[in-house]
Amino acid sequence: MTPDIFQEKIHWFQKKFKEIQSAMGQILIGQEEVLMQTLIAFFANGHLLLEGLPGLGKTLLSQSLGQILGISYKRIQFTPDLMPADILGTNVLWKDEKGMPIFRYEEGPIFCDLLLADEINRATPKTQSALLQAMQERKVTISGKTHDLSENFMVMATQNPIEMEGTYPLPEAQLDRFFFKVQISLPGLQELIQIAQKTTQDSVYIPEQKFQKQEIMEMKSLVRQVCIHDILMESCANLILNTHAQSPKADPLVKKYVQYGASPRGLQAIVLGAKVRALFQGRSYVAREDILFVLQPALRHRILLNFQGEAEGINSLKIIEHIQNSLKG
Repeated sequence: MTPDIFQEKIHWFQKKFKEIQSAMGQILIGQEEVLMQTLIAFFANGHLLLEGLPGLGKTLLSQSLGQILGISYKRIQFTPDLMPADILGTNVLWKDEKGMPIFRYEEGPIFCDLLLADEINRATPKTQSALLQAMQERKVTISGKTHDLSENFMVMATQNPIEMEGTYPLPEAQLDRFFFKVQISLPGLQELIQIAQKTTQDSVYIPEQKFQKQEIMEMKSLVRQVCIHDILMESCANLILNTHAQSPKADPLVKKYVQYGASPRGLQAIVLGAKVRALFQGRSYVAREDILFVLQPALRHRILLNFQGEAEGINSLKIIEHIQNSLKG
């Protein structure tokens, strides 16, 4: 691809990205940063963990994304009695043309493009683990047979930070499979007024499909063609290493409060997320500002504190603020 053609593709990406932003911005009021992080995760082919108080639009966000992008969307309400077969599907006894009993695989709701795992931490660890292979490999194995999922497959999981009774915290292995963890905060006064005005009228805005599957695949492919300088890549890799207390160059705060640091998936999330933002900004290369923009959602769930850190009320964002100074300047 010549530089001129690549630049044309970048302008096309910008235009399409802004179309989605604009359409979703009419539905989810006052959550511009959340929208941006969600779209970055989607076009980087990652999964998303949404955390926020009830009624802030977590479900609405996923429904609208599926509608606007024109992709298949399914929702699973995670409860303590949900079983892996309720997600993946199962073999059922059937009769063939001759009336002989055979087993036939019935697909579960995981066979879609966009899966909303609502209140994922209410299901048992056994059920949560049913998503592990799907999130990593985009495949599921049932009775020794592997079934491929959609190439656009994305899990958007939600959890409520205030109701901890009767929940099962996500294990580290599953948390690490989420590309971003996005915090949805309360809207401001003017945003609340807009929400009330838009949702208490006779006509409620219904988003229209704006994309074809081929356009989505082309946009995702373009992300991988964005360049990142070796120096910037090395800085990001050092940053990941410095989230581990065992690292010789780790910040004193990390050595004191962090039990486990970020894995290589954290570096992948930072680099791919920065590439998507670079395209949105109209650039064919990653800049330092792109890295800084995606740092918190990419690492906040990958830095696990020790007992002392939790006892003293330290959170992962404070750790990230300290270590990101190595990227500034």
